[in-house]
Amino acid sequence: MKWLAVACALGVALCWGMYGPTLSHARAPKGEWGPFKPYLFIGIAYLVIAVIGGARMMTVAFNDKVDYWGTYAPARKFGFLAGCLGALGALFLTFALTKAGGKPAYVMPIVFGGAVSVNAVAAFLSLKQGETASPLMWVGMAFVAVGIIMTAGNTPHGHSPAKTASASPDRENTPAIQDPDAAEESAGTGES
Repeated sequence: MKWLAVACALGVALCWGMYGPTLSHARAPKGEWGPFKPYLFIGIAYLVIAVIGGARMMTVAFNDKVDYWGTYAPARKFGFLAGCLGALGALFLTFALTKAGGKPAYVMPIVFGGAVSVNAVAAFLSLKQGETASPLMWVGMAFVAVGIIMTAGNTPHGHSPAKTASASPDRENTPAIQDPDAAEESAGTGES
């Protein structure tokens, strides 16, 4: 049955690996909208897939009851907590890839390398008295940090548009300023 767990983990890696590149297309062209515009539809997707699909799979495929009380309370409590963590993570990632202007090429390695390390620390903190962690865990976390840097630094970032100043016939003597920050600096120093 371990092959099924590995296959499911690979499915998560595929879906979440494509999450960032897909979400980066939800970026507003000129800051016309905030990160909550795409985030709302992330929530709708969760609603459709997790709530409706989950209820259907629970009752039809697994013949389970819709009962979350008594011995089933941990499913409610920790399922809700995990959902909150997932939703907050999606919010941070949405903001990073939209309003904050991050690129999937470096944001996603930080997200997934960081998640592996957070998972390892959480497991370490949950050790019972007398249990120990292998020192290789810390070595592995160092390798993850190096891997994040190497992956983010060497992932293709795509082509950037050439920064050429094109003059229109009625503005032949006016220089075209591509960078708004450069325009502010020029205005502040009196340069044109």
